[in-house]
Amino acid sequence: MPVLCSSCADKRAVLKRPKTGHSLCKECFFWAFEEEVHQTIVAAQLFKHGETVGIAASGGKDSTVLAHVMKVLNERYNYGLELMLLSVDEGITGYRDDSLETVKRNQQQYELPLKIVSYEELYGWTMDAIVKQVGLKNNCTFCGVFRRQALDRGAIMLKVDKICTGHNADDVAETVLMNVLRGDIARLRRCTAISTTSEGDGVVPRCKPLKYAYEKEIVLYAYFKKLDYFSTECIYSPNAYRGHARTFLKDLESVRPSSIMDVIHSGENLSVREGVKMPVQGTCSRCGYISSQALCKSCVLLEGLNRGLPKLGIGKHHRLHDKILSQQPLTEKEERKLKSVDF
Repeated sequence: MPVLCSSCADKRAVLKRPKTGHSLCKECFFWAFEEEVHQTIVAAQLFKHGETVGIAASGGKDSTVLAHVMKVLNERYNYGLELMLLSVDEGITGYRDDSLETVKRNQQQYELPLKIVSYEELYGWTMDAIVKQVGLKNNCTFCGVFRRQALDRGAIMLKVDKICTGHNADDVAETVLMNVLRGDIARLRRCTAISTTSEGDGVVPRCKPLKYAYEKEIVLYAYFKKLDYFSTECIYSPNAYRGHARTFLKDLESVRPSSIMDVIHSGENLSVREGVKMPVQGTCSRCGYISSQALCKSCVLLEGLNRGLPKLGIGKHHRLHDKILSQQPLTEKEERKLKSVDF
């Protein structure tokens, strides 16, 4: 016997929500999903009327659903926002070039302005070229650091007030686990924040409207809405550290579906003991971007690439920052240690 929708009790249910276990028809699921995102936005006061908001668009399911839902809610509840799409081209042949075609189609479908910034124009390097030099073990470090700064630079070009990203509940829970495993107290304290305030010049505030949306439900929403998105994983990410946290989280979820929210709430309620030394936020002496060191991570990584010393930005080499700033040559021993790509 067909199962009826537990919300309207009229139409036939087509899915069982992973988040709540409710059996819903398509229309009730769409409404429930959109309303939960709306409540997240309202409760956290993510936007102000009249703001210009850049949506970080990669062409994947999360950013495509985010762009669609933001447009729907902006019109439904009169947020009064001017929405734009912002994409980063990392220069990954066979992956990013294809996903950007999806973003361009989304631009036409949602009738939103689109700005694409590339690693090549910002840094003089593509990820293809970086991987050739550094290998496949720590390439995600380069990409993550460069992408964060590229988004800020693109947002400044667009003159947006905020950037909203497609980070979902699974992403946030994975980040909490990663920071626990690494013992990274500074990041652990701030990784569950739904929004960031402006941290200085050149840094645009960010927010996560999908913070409490399960990845499975985002996939279901995109599927039943027939949204146009790119579903291939990055060809350089099989060895990413996040993948191990994701596998662990999926195992937890299979036993206890609320594990994702439990991990997030645990992260939100963690407090740091008084007297624990925390990094002091300053600015990079070279580019002016936020940094707790004399040089920001992006400048150190870029310096390593340009000097043929790929390990310069991997690990702790803060004592070399003064040498880099004053353009002093490194010793033969230092260069030999930093040139190796077997790390």
